Amino acid sequence: MSAPVPESGAPSEADLYRIAERALPGAGLGGYSLPEDVRFVIAAARGARLISAEGREYVDYVGGAGANILGANHPAVVAAVQAQAAKGLHFFGTLNSTAIRLAERLVELIPCAGKLVFTTTGSEATAYAMRMARAFTGRDRILKFEGAYHGNHDYAAFSQFPTGPANYPLASADSGGVPGPLQNTMLVAPYNDLEVVESIVREHRSELAAIIVEPVQRVIFPDDGFLSGLRRIADENDVLLVFDEVVTGFRLAPGGAQEYFDVQPDLASYGKIVGGGGPLGAVAGREDVIDLTNPRHKGKADYAYINGTLHGNPVAAAAGLATLDVLCQPGFHAQLNARAERFYGEMQAVLQRHGVPAIVTGRASFWQFLFAGRAPRNQLDILASELERGKTLDLELLRQGVYVLPNVRRFVSAVHTEEDFTDTLAALDAACKVTSGA
Repeated sequence: MSAPVPESGAPSEADLYRIAERALPGAGLGGYSLPEDVRFVIAAARGARLISAEGREYVDYVGGAGANILGANHPAVVAAVQAQAAKGLHFFGTLNSTAIRLAERLVELIPCAGKLVFTTTGSEATAYAMRMARAFTGRDRILKFEGAYHGNHDYAAFSQFPTGPANYPLASADSGGVPGPLQNTMLVAPYNDLEVVESIVREHRSELAAIIVEPVQRVIFPDDGFLSGLRRIADENDVLLVFDEVVTGFRLAPGGAQEYFDVQPDLASYGKIVGGGGPLGAVAGREDVIDLTNPRHKGKADYAYINGTLHGNPVAAAAGLATLDVLCQPGFHAQLNARAERFYGEMQAVLQRHGVPAIVTGRASFWQFLFAGRAPRNQLDILASELERGKTLDLELLRQGVYVLPNVRRFVSAVHTEEDFTDTLAALDAACKVTSGA
């Protein structure tokens, strides 16, 4: 990796961390705070590389939590943002032309989309999708899957980070501050287990509004027939099927997981790529469900209130349109996925050469190291792997200049170069030597 070249006149990384320690809990952002010996401050980006405040480069596989499928500063996206910023950074209460154009494009691309509503984040999108499902069905309960992440709101904060098997279908809160009565509104099932899902849905169908699922749960891909099985179960029991496509949307295919797996939900939630990495999300779906949010219906019993200051933000909408222009080019996803899967094979060869008993699990542009004998089918398989060994390897990769979050899914982007892959393989080789004692 490049030698550190501090930016002239800028505060040192040590100075920045002193400020962060005073101003931010744990000197971190959100739920992540890296150990002091590997932490760094991002000052800039170039393609798939991050540059720290001290000038050190990292090959980036976090990718803005998956948002940066074109990297952190793709020229087409930057140009679109700059052009829109000159026209106006933010409007509210009245339509803007850029958001309308993006809405039209999204309805064309998303298989389930009769209409859509904009949100600010993916977390908002899943919360609003649940609200719409409850308003449409008149029922309160939602079935989710053990280990699935649906954002940061109270209804999502159940059974996201389990440490052992659940007492299905009882959900367990993962955070302080979540009101106790909400536990009764959420049910939980194991991913990739249609038999358990069907049993729970049949038992609770009179009070169940929807099944919500990540089509790819972190790095756990669905068994053949699992998603279509959920569609069947939902139809047979008169509940809605909601896809959380915050990550899979536009990453797996232009039509997201719905196109990739050929299964269409009633509603789908989006974030990340839909706004080109900017503050934008959406809920798309059946017109009769989405229309419950029509502001002209205020005062009706089934009106589902949706509102946000940044909904349809024109700068994020411009970034989203520019991103879609690139990823909808012929062969984009086939090329991205083929390059990614070749890279996984090369990483696996490095692990095997060092006798490291880990696998590179994942598919398409999703990947992660797991100290396990096979790809996981559910969250319990993740828990059964040697997570501490995975954390140790990931932390050493950070020391070697590869940006991953320990034991967290990571991504290949369209702007990762052959040099990025080569440097990553060299870093993995060095990390294996350190962590395996070679």
